[in-house]
Amino acid sequence: MPVSTQHAPGPAGNGMFRTKGVEQSIRDTEAPEFALRKSLSALDLTVFGVGVIIGTGIFVLTGVVARQNAGPATALAFVVSGIVCALAALCYAEFASTVPVAGSAYTFAYASLGELPAWIIGWDLVLELALGCAVVAVGWSGYVRSLMGNGGVSLPDFLSGTHGGTFGFDLLAFLLVLVLSGILVLGVKFSSRVTAAVVAVKVTVVLLVIVVGAFFITGSNYRPFIPPAEPSPGGGGLKAPLIQLMSGYMPTDFGVMGIFTAAAVVFFAFIGFDIVATAAEETVDPQRDVPRGILGSLFLCTVLYVAVSLVVTGMQHYSQLSVDAPLADAFKSVGHPFWAGLISFGAAVGLTSVCMILLLGQTRVFFAMSRDGLLPRTFSRVQPRFGTPYRSTVLLGVIVAVVAGCTSIEELAELVNIGTLFAFVVVALGVVLLRRRRPDLPRAFRTPLVPYLPIASVLASLWLMLNLPAETWLRFGIWMVVGCVVYAFYGRVHSRLATAR
Repeated sequence: MPVSTQHAPGPAGNGMFRTKGVEQSIRDTEAPEFALRKSLSALDLTVFGVGVIIGTGIFVLTGVVARQNAGPATALAFVVSGIVCALAALCYAEFASTVPVAGSAYTFAYASLGELPAWIIGWDLVLELALGCAVVAVGWSGYVRSLMGNGGVSLPDFLSGTHGGTFGFDLLAFLLVLVLSGILVLGVKFSSRVTAAVVAVKVTVVLLVIVVGAFFITGSNYRPFIPPAEPSPGGGGLKAPLIQLMSGYMPTDFGVMGIFTAAAVVFFAFIGFDIVATAAEETVDPQRDVPRGILGSLFLCTVLYVAVSLVVTGMQHYSQLSVDAPLADAFKSVGHPFWAGLISFGAAVGLTSVCMILLLGQTRVFFAMSRDGLLPRTFSRVQPRFGTPYRSTVLLGVIVAVVAGCTSIEELAELVNIGTLFAFVVVALGVVLLRRRRPDLPRAFRTPLVPYLPIASVLASLWLMLNLPAETWLRFGIWMVVGCVVYAFYGRVHSRLATAR
């Protein structure tokens, strides 16, 4: 049921906390030069969600957290992260069906919390999606180089990225981002078809891991299922989880707290379902299809994650799992290199769709902020033939390509996680506030148990944030301070709400 734009209320509030009305947000999507083309269905959105969620997390992080934090209980860590995401997904579904406008959490915050909180979350999302895409592109490049090496083909060292302190240029990662940016310029429907083909390949590979690997499970590898807690080799300092520094406890690995620490890390594996909300404006029936796409993709991926982690930790003892390629190396450990090679191929193909959809989400947030005047409006112009924000797509594509090509990125999963969890907090609070301020809005999907479920979402997200390293909080704080400075000198003055006033 579309929201009527007749007699729509204008911006509310003053200064930094003025809100942009839902009706005004929808009216902005009707201007021809700023209107995105509607072509996506619920199936397309579910494919997008699965396409971005199944990637680095399932192919890489399973081994990392099993060895360092949770052992076989990594499956429980995925369950914890899945529950946190499910709480947030129910809040996203209500907002996306009520405000079917590009921008996701940024747009939702603008309609409920105000301009400054919206800017902060938009600034946060642009960085997090850019870093996430660059990290995945570098990981994709590593898988491809490995496959090329198996075939006797190799790239010169100076075109293989930065290694051991020696500068190099990661040509494969650079080219991947540029090619995917070009595909996004050609249209979101074309992008969804490419994604669908890629998703079919990697979901098949994941199912093969579950079915074939089940025959090689050894029960003794599950004992103990939750390894006893032991002192963390890193001790205290900024690398310790913030909750442990605040409480005064000595940082530990494994045990029950190890499961929560693992959940905060593997949360990176779930990043993506919220990106479905950024495509709401390009969906034919967003009130119905966006909630289905968000909840459907999250449910499918949680089931697959739990199954894969149980199979892999059953095939090989957690202390012996590979950190770089745990799924493939688990099959090598039981004498089946063929399946290991197939998994490596599936990982390389799968990471392609992850990069594409992270780019899609980033460009839509940037586009929405530009259309509101918080960033230069020239980047919100839509290509007449393809109906895509081509200027912002090209700009961000080039920037991310250069970052991926020139930077050896480590320990950024935590930084991406804290930004996404922060977005979850904002969206959950926004649901409660918008229910109070605008109870008259038609809501095709309603989050159940308001305000209790959104409050639970806020608390669960904050708990995972507190289990991230203190240095991650420091980096996040620095980026937010920079964002506030940019808003004070540009966004606040050029905002369309400010100029209209």
